[in-house]
Amino acid sequence: MLRINPGDRLETNTLYSDFFTAKDGPWPGEVGPIYVNGATPEDTLVIRILKIRPNIATGRSGTSTTYGSMTATEMTPMLHEPVPDKIFIWKIDGKKLTATLDLPGSRMKTIEVKLKPMLGRLATAPPGDQSIPGGVPSFFGGNLDASDVCEGTTVYLPIFHEGAYLYYGDVHALQGDGEIIGAGIETSADVTLEIGLIKGQKIAWPRLEDNEFIMVAGSVRPLLDAFRIAHVEMVKWLESEYGFDRWEALEVFSQVGSARVANVVDPNYTVVAKFPKKYLPR
Repeated sequence: MLRINPGDRLETNTLYSDFFTAKDGPWPGEVGPIYVNGATPEDTLVIRILKIRPNIATGRSGTSTTYGSMTATEMTPMLHEPVPDKIFIWKIDGKKLTATLDLPGSRMKTIEVKLKPMLGRLATAPPGDQSIPGGVPSFFGGNLDASDVCEGTTVYLPIFHEGAYLYYGDVHALQGDGEIIGAGIETSADVTLEIGLIKGQKIAWPRLEDNEFIMVAGSVRPLLDAFRIAHVEMVKWLESEYGFDRWEALEVFSQVGSARVANVVDPNYTVVAKFPKKYLPR
């Protein structure tokens, strides 16, 4: 197991497999676990995302009969035929940070999109002896599938074990809000992270920060509860670290805040609550 110190930089690439070809290969895994020296359950793990750059020329996505937010369930049967199983192969230009997709059945025969590479999974080990599948997002991070987990963002995660046991992966070259078909443009990437610790501070749920927003990610079902978790934790953050009165924080947040529905396909749904930094005390 790799051991690192706070302040170290990690330069890795996420796992690559036949998943990224037209073949039906396995899903990408994670990098880790990585032991952070000095990390304890009384601390917060800090991950500064310095680089996420696709390192292959292919990305894969697709629809599924049984997976995604547009498929029938026992609670929401549909009147139409099931969504077909389809594979879509995107051509990635790592220098331009764009991807193109052929659209043979559409009026527009090809489309080019600007990429925003992200880490679908970023987590510490959950508490106790739990073995939770990599596809589950929760209070320890996990498969958040939030497009805000990108270059320039700092992620704060709770710690439940000595060493934290950081892991990450599941790079998406691009993903829309909700990840509605259950996939982004799945690919692999070169990733650079800087790891730190906030000693003596415990948090309950993942926090994020970029140049414009402070954010909290809540992950659970139903979606309303994920929304509530993210927003309750944001109000607590504004109160504890920025000097807001609780109810005044709630009022201001209600008027200037925003929310991203990150995924509605995983075992838990994820909502990211966002508060503009321009309204924080200086």
